[in-house]
Amino acid sequence: MCLRLSTYLSGVSLCALALCAPTKCFSQQSTPDFVLGGKGLPGTTGLNGVIATSNLDIFIKEPSGEPFRGTAVVTLSKVGGQVYRQSTAQAGYFRFNDVAPTEYTIQVVAPAYERAVKRLDAQGNSLMSVTIVLSPAAGLDARTAADLAALKPKAQKEIAKAMDALRAQKPEAARGHLETLERIAPNHAEVNYLFGVYSSQMNDWAKAKTYWTQTLALNPRHVRALLSLGEMSIREKKAAEGLEYAKRAVEADSASWRAHAILSEASLLQGLRDESVKEAERALDLGHGEAAELQAFLARALAERGDKGRATALLEAYVHDHPADMAAKKDLDTLHASPAPSTSAVPVATAESIKAAALNEVVVATMGRSTWMPPDVDASVPPVEPGATCGLDEVMQKAATRMEELVHNVDRFTATESILNETINKKGFAAGPEKATFNYLVSIEVLSGGFLNVNEFRQNKSSSPGFPEGVMTNGLPAMVLVFHPRFARNYQMTCEGLAQSNAGLAWQVYFRQRKDQPNELRSYRLGAQGPSYPVAVKGRAWIAADSYEIVRMETDLVAPLPDIRLAVDHIAVEYGPVHFRSGAREMWLPQSAEVFYEWRGQRVHRRHKFSNYLLFSVDDKQKISAPRAGDAPLSPEGEKPN
Repeated sequence: MCLRLSTYLSGVSLCALALCAPTKCFSQQSTPDFVLGGKGLPGTTGLNGVIATSNLDIFIKEPSGEPFRGTAVVTLSKVGGQVYRQSTAQAGYFRFNDVAPTEYTIQVVAPAYERAVKRLDAQGNSLMSVTIVLSPAAGLDARTAADLAALKPKAQKEIAKAMDALRAQKPEAARGHLETLERIAPNHAEVNYLFGVYSSQMNDWAKAKTYWTQTLALNPRHVRALLSLGEMSIREKKAAEGLEYAKRAVEADSASWRAHAILSEASLLQGLRDESVKEAERALDLGHGEAAELQAFLARALAERGDKGRATALLEAYVHDHPADMAAKKDLDTLHASPAPSTSAVPVATAESIKAAALNEVVVATMGRSTWMPPDVDASVPPVEPGATCGLDEVMQKAATRMEELVHNVDRFTATESILNETINKKGFAAGPEKATFNYLVSIEVLSGGFLNVNEFRQNKSSSPGFPEGVMTNGLPAMVLVFHPRFARNYQMTCEGLAQSNAGLAWQVYFRQRKDQPNELRSYRLGAQGPSYPVAVKGRAWIAADSYEIVRMETDLVAPLPDIRLAVDHIAVEYGPVHFRSGAREMWLPQSAEVFYEWRGQRVHRRHKFSNYLLFSVDDKQKISAPRAGDAPLSPEGEKPN
């Protein structure tokens, strides 16, 4: 049996983001036979017939602009995913000599930092330089990230194993790794923090507090220690102490919704009602769906302030969506019974009513997702430029225009697709990679009534095997249809500001499936004829500030699918301009993508690369015609993605 992820556009089936056996994914009887020619542009050749090469300087920096002081692994890969060079950078610098002229992807991996990727088109006979700015991993402040990066590789591996065990609430499995860390990295802030998490899971809260206090002595801005101590203080009804820890956490990481949530709780316990409402609203803005239960707390804070009408409306909506929350239902009954606004209508919320989960679950939640995959899109808000005002309506309107142009301009396009697949074991390490290459075709058709029909076809290239794991990924070109006018209304959109992207300045837009609208863009199917499971997705898109093209998208499931044992499914796609000489067309299409999923306990990381794009026309019989004039297979004078 296989798992198929399908997408439906207004009732028309689109096999998208599919996990299934390739031979069973499509309803078509056979895969069209098509051939892509050429291998891209040749390199520059010197007078003696020798290909001219380049020297490439890589500069790696901290978010502050200072050189990165730790150790980083730098990988130079060709567009198809083949590793070309790899080395270790020290003190924020490394040079690759004699780099052949072609397109590359530069990847930088450093402990406790997000993986950084940048594209480069190397030219012959030149000295080129690339600057890559690292971002601390979600939940890690810059100081913690730098301290972890300075550890020896063995210590870094032990920390990763200990964190994964603690995230899974298996303290016994974490203890051995922590004891090893105590020997090889004594008096380290992160090690003390993890010992505190271990102690909390063993219900030794006094020792946990001692460890977390020691963590702050070593690193006063350790965000997760501040959050844990702040939550613990509120639970012990030490409001002033909790307020101080929460303020320090917000100063250390102003984008942490948990920090603002704890500050809101502590403020309410101190009687600072206006401050509590403000911080709760900020936490909801930053946390999106992950902070949903804060709606109930905000309603309580509003009632405390005497704003009964708004509190009632907010709490009614929350109880409707969360009928199992008995504490919220009781508060709503109290509000309905109160004849007039009163500061005593709803009692001051205690820590027990603020959080339904046990404190150790809250502590674990601050640690983020397992290290084998990127953080959830709700874990934090990426930084944006200060002072830039975003007009959501204008951004959405212009992005929608680009989506309509894409649908209008594309009959069918073809590309070469290269896949690198890694299975991740329980310790977080990848098995040997599997590779596959396909001739890839996508057709987009507008049906009567404005409905869309999108189909994808693949044909194994030469002797390449099929999809690894018998699991197919489809729908990457269709992800941008979230911003098509037909489907945008199904999502709650928030423009978070102006951000830096690989393509320059871009509007950073968060989207989330609305509960009152249908899930039309993604569903999962077990087998070709099995039942379909529509799902809600959330994500973030970066929309170019000048052209309003989608340059990057990331998505996550709003919630896991226990019925089919799909725990997580994180997708990140980079889009870029593809030039077609016919009609001087330029379309933004997927250049690369990364897919992370955990299904039935199996963890998979998959990379996709797309190259050699060509545009075809379709005749009335829906057969692929010969390439249009100017769209011949790639040659030395051919076209290639920018």
